[in-house]
Amino acid sequence: MPFDAANLLPIVPEIVILVTACLVLVLDLYLSDRHKDLNHSLTLIGLLVALGLTGVVGGGEPQVVFDGNVIRDSITDLLRGAILIVSLLAFVYARPWLKDRDLFVGEFYVLGLFAVLGMLIMVSANNFLVIYLGLELQALSLYALVAFDRDSKKGAEAAMKYFVLGALGSGMLLYGVSMIYGATGSIEFGPVAQSVAEQGMDNQVLVFGVVFLVIGVGFKLGAVPFHMWVPDIYEGAPTPAVIMLGSAPKIAALALAVRMLIDGLQGIHADWQGMLLILAVLSMGLGNLVAIAQTNIKRMLAYSTISHVGFVLLGLLAGSAQGYAAATFYAIVYAVMAVGAFGILLIMSRKGFDVEHLDDLKGLNDRDSWYAAMMALMMFSMAGVPPTVGFIAKLLVLESVVRIDMVWLAVVAVIFSIIGAFYYLRVVKVIYFDKPAPDQPALVTSGGVRFAMSINGLSLLLLGVFPATLLAWCQAAFS
Repeated sequence: MPFDAANLLPIVPEIVILVTACLVLVLDLYLSDRHKDLNHSLTLIGLLVALGLTGVVGGGEPQVVFDGNVIRDSITDLLRGAILIVSLLAFVYARPWLKDRDLFVGEFYVLGLFAVLGMLIMVSANNFLVIYLGLELQALSLYALVAFDRDSKKGAEAAMKYFVLGALGSGMLLYGVSMIYGATGSIEFGPVAQSVAEQGMDNQVLVFGVVFLVIGVGFKLGAVPFHMWVPDIYEGAPTPAVIMLGSAPKIAALALAVRMLIDGLQGIHADWQGMLLILAVLSMGLGNLVAIAQTNIKRMLAYSTISHVGFVLLGLLAGSAQGYAAATFYAIVYAVMAVGAFGILLIMSRKGFDVEHLDDLKGLNDRDSWYAAMMALMMFSMAGVPPTVGFIAKLLVLESVVRIDMVWLAVVAVIFSIIGAFYYLRVVKVIYFDKPAPDQPALVTSGGVRFAMSINGLSLLLLGVFPATLLAWCQAAFS
C-alpha cells in the first residue's frame, strides 16, 4: 500500500517533539557549559510549537490514519494540549534547580521530551499495541530520569524499584492485551469492542484478559493495591524527575484507561466497573489516611496522588459520558496542581539542601509571600476548598456517581476528602504560622519561573470561578 503523506498531518505535534528531542541530543554534543541554556530554550520552543500545531490540526471530524493504528479526535486534542502545557511548566520549574547543582545537562531534556512523546503516542493510539509502545517509551524515559543524578544513592534505589515494579505492571498489561487478542482476534479498539459486545463475558480468556488489563492500568495510575512504587519513587527521585513523573503522566494514564476500557471494552462495562470500584475506594481510603502520618512532604504528596487517583477512577466507573468527562477534567486539574506544588519545592531547594520535610516549608510567607500564596492555592485546590478548581473537579465526579444511584460511594468519597483536608491545611499552617529558621538564603528562582508559577497558581482560581470552558471541552470529547 503506497504511503500517503496526508497521514502525517494529524501527528504533526508528535513529529515536532521527536525532532526537538533529536536536535537537543545532537546539539548538546557541541555546546560548551556556558551555552547549555540553548537546550532549555530549544525544548520550550519545541513544546510551544507542538502546542500551537495541536490547535491547528485539531477540531473537526475524527481522523484515523496509519491503517487504523492512530486516531486524532476531540479526546486526543484535549489531552495532547494538557500534557504539553503541564510539561512546559515542569521544564520551566526544573531549570534553576538543575543549574544550581551543576546538573544542567542535555540528557534531562532529551529524556523529558521522549517521555512527553510517549504520552502523546498513548493519547492518539487506536489499538492496544500502539498504546503499549507509547507507554513503554514514556516509562523507559522516566526510569532513566529518576536515576539521572548519578551521585544520589536514593535516586539509584528509587530508579531500581521503579524499573522492577514498572516492568511488572507493563508485563501484566501486555499479558492482558495478548489474551484479549486471543479472545477477539484483533488489537484495534473498534473490532475488539464489536467482538466483546457480541461475546460478553462468556469467554474465559477474555475474562482473564480484562482482569490483567485492569491490574496493568491500576499499576500505571498508582491505585491501591498496586501503589507500592509511588511513595518510594517520589521520596527517592530528584525533585525535577518527580515533577516530570507526578504531573503529565497522570493525564497519559487516564488516556490509557479511556482508550482501553472505554474505546475497547465498553460493552462489558458492568464487569470492569466492580474492579474499578474496589480500586477507587481503597485508593481514597489508604491515600488520605496514610498521608496524615507523613512528615516527608514528597511522601505526603505521593499518598495524596493515590487518593486523587481514586477520584479519577470514580468518574471512569460511572460508565456515563458525564462520568468520563468528570474524570478527564479531574485528571487535567490534578496535573496542574501537582506540577505547581512540586514547582514550589524546587524553588525552595538550594545546593546541598532539598525541601523534603514539612518543617522545611516553615515561614515561607516571611521569605516570599507570593510563592506562599501560590502554594496555599495549590493546597486549597487539592483539598477541594471553594472557590478553587479542585472543589469543582470533586463535585463533578461526585455528581456523576450520584447519577448512577451510588450515593453511598459519593458519601464515602466525601468522608475521605474531609480527612484529606487535614494534611493539606497543615501545610498552609506551616507556611503562614511557623517561623522560618534563622539565616535562610534567598529562594532559587528567576523572573520566568515566577511568571510561570503565577499563571499556574492563578489558573486554579480562575478555573474554579469559570470552569465552563474546560468542562465543555471535556464533555465534547465524550459526547
